[in-house]
Amino acid sequence: MVIKVFLASSSGSTAIKKKQQDVVGFLEALKVDYTQLDIACSEDNRMWMRQNVPEEKKPTNGIPLPPQIFNEESYCGDYETFFDAKEDNAVYSFLGLPPPPGSKEAQQADMANIVENGTHTEEANAEENVDESTEVPEEERNGDAHGEEEQEQAADEVEGEGGEEEEVEEEADTAEGEATEGETAGDEAPAEEEEEEQEEEEEAVEETVEETDEVTEDTEAHAEEEEEQEEEDLQSEEEEEAEVQEEEAAAE
Repeated sequence: MVIKVFLASSSGSTAIKKKQQDVVGFLEALKVDYTQLDIACSEDNRMWMRQNVPEEKKPTNGIPLPPQIFNEESYCGDYETFFDAKEDNAVYSFLGLPPPPGSKEAQQADMANIVENGTHTEEANAEENVDESTEVPEEERNGDAHGEEEQEQAADEVEGEGGEEEEVEEEADTAEGEATEGETAGDEAPAEEEEEEQEEEEEAVEETVEETDEVTEDTEAHAEEEEEQEEEDLQSEEEEEAEVQEEEAAAE
């Protein structure tokens, strides 16, 4: 397989020259065998390039510009698609060539094969497991009547278990009712105790109020007696002073 690169050696466009140099330089760095075909010096090369570029790859004016890359007669792409393949480490795939061993592209291909094979193996194992799990029992394959007897026996056991469950439920309901009554009685006893304690507290408060009233009355009576005593003392002092003054006046 020969890689063909169509170029224009006498192009006046600096952008086209740069793109052509990038393609040729990268192919030489990869040591890929290629052939340069100049469309500026050969009308046959120009016509062949224009005719073999797919219509969907041509620009709006219908005239493809160099560089254009082919693998024999198969179209690979233009500079933009070549650049994208170079960025993705997929130049050999872009050119239709097998990647050399040890290259990044070869390693990526190996990883893709490993993932694909591993996924396929897992799917195969899953299918085998499904087949084993859906295997028809021997009794059903042979049409053994013993299977029907076992089914009837299982049905009877289920009914017996249903009766036992009903009895257990009834016992549980009875136990719940007794527990509820016990809780109600337990709640009433603390309520009566609280009422008795509250009555005792109220009586104690009343007695304290009565004692306070008695103390207040005694205090008021004692205060009145002290006031009367003070008034008597003042009156006695005034009388004594008046007598002293009279005696002094008589002595003068």
